[in-house]
Amino acid sequence: MNGKNRADIKIGAKVKIVLKKDQRTGKLTEGVVGRILTNSSHHPHGIKVMLQDGQVGRIQGIEEN
Repeated sequence: MNGKNRADIKIGAKVKIVLKKDQRTGKLTEGVVGRILTNSSHHPHGIKVMLQDGQVGRIQGIEEN
């Protein structure tokens, strides 16, 4: 699960995202999914989500529970 398929992502899942401001460096931010913002079932750069703390970015990895 790499965060490119919407079906793999659940509200409340712990994920690593790259924020818009960190796209050049690739710095990852950890958090919990609050909302899924991408409507399509697949996105090549990662599904865009809003974390519970309000940060928005594209998923780069999903933590296994």
